[in-house]
Amino acid sequence: MSRISGHSRSRWDCQITDKGLYRISLAKCISNLTCISLWGLTGITDRGVIQVISRASSLKHLNIGGTFVTDESLYAIANSCPQLKNIVLWSCRHVTENGLLFLVNKCQKLESINVWGTRVPVDCFIGLLTISPALQDKA
Repeated sequence: MSRISGHSRSRWDCQITDKGLYRISLAKCISNLTCISLWGLTGITDRGVIQVISRASSLKHLNIGGTFVTDESLYAIANSCPQLKNIVLWSCRHVTENGLLFLVNKCQKLESINVWGTRVPVDCFIGLLTISPALQDKA
């Protein structure tokens, strides 16, 4: 399995930024990546995530939990990652119901979504499960 993993400053004393994600997006192997973890990288924005995601068409597992991404990233993920099976949005406080609905509608292979700590209303999760019964809600 090909993967990229970034960790927060407090854990590994490194911090990937949008500039770093841009450089990663230029790598020849980016289209073959199946797993990317950007967990807790507070130095990245939608701009960096969108840059990487737009070229990661084989992506199956994505962790962007603990970041400040918004629905803009979810729209890019939905449009660029048709093979996505698992996404972690833990504590992504700027993600909304609209972004989640768009993601679940477009990513037909999505099996698991972790939305704990978001500000999305509980009734939205029922709607997500209606759209995709195979989805495991990890609220």
